[in-house]
Amino acid sequence: MKNNLGVMKIKDLPGIKENISMAEYTTFKIGGPAKYFFVAKNPKALVQAIKVAKKNHLPFFIFGGGSNLLVSDRGYKGLVIKIQNSKLKIKNHNSRLETIYAEAGAILSSVVVFSVKKSLRGLEWAVGIPGTLGAAAYGNVGAFGSTMAEIIKSVEILDANNLKISDLSKKECRFGEKNSIFKRNKNLIILSVILELQKGGKKEIEGKIKKFQFYRKGKQPLIFPSAGCIFKNPKGFSAGELIDKCGLKGKKIDGAQISEKHANFIVNLGGAKAKDVVKLIKIIKQKVKSKFKIELEEEIQYLGF
Repeated sequence: MKNNLGVMKIKDLPGIKENISMAEYTTFKIGGPAKYFFVAKNPKALVQAIKVAKKNHLPFFIFGGGSNLLVSDRGYKGLVIKIQNSKLKIKNHNSRLETIYAEAGAILSSVVVFSVKKSLRGLEWAVGIPGTLGAAAYGNVGAFGSTMAEIIKSVEILDANNLKISDLSKKECRFGEKNSIFKRNKNLIILSVILELQKGGKKEIEGKIKKFQFYRKGKQPLIFPSAGCIFKNPKGFSAGELIDKCGLKGKKIDGAQISEKHANFIVNLGGAKAKDVVKLIKIIKQKVKSKFKIELEEEIQYLGF
């Protein structure tokens, strides 16, 4: 149905859902309901959803796997769009390098598995990192001294302002420490990424992956829901070490706890609320600033606050 101005109503968008708990769609397992929720399985569906939201003067938020995201207990009074396009394929071959075309909704761990099957190295460090490839590119995710920026050749984007699709080179993405043009300009939505990886020996690649998996299992609180690292590392420092030196490991507020295993993680022990996490974040920032004169900056995104 359309209203008197000929605009499709948000409730008539094919596949739209109402009052969906965001706790089900975030790795934190925290968050109130999205007033409207839509899964975009291709760029055409994404464009349609944005068009309808704009025509109905409804705020919208786009996400992938739900990691690095804290949703308010009140939820979000607009349209939440989950990107779920996930195709993977080899794009170009040459003697030394191969490029992978990966859609933004592809789970990062699936991209790692795909690269291993093709005997391609350069993405081993990403094993065990939750979320989608699009989110990893958005935040220039990194680990063990490597980052997404090192293996990205180009990014296909949708500009939410004019709904035009274009390609950005690595340089145009303006990658920095846990940063990119996508963080600075929320209208640029990642649709797909071209990764450039080197050919290598499968056994060597698998060996590296096992090493990184072993490290994560020993150092990170993988058995409890979390959003991943809460804070960016300040230049020359480890956020986790600073928090630990403030004696905050294990501190709890109701169901939320600063992890006893890694202080830059806040975990959901069961029934945690967003307000509990926010209180812990505030305590951490105050203690670190007081003790070290360092302002910690959150790595996570907030929605609905």
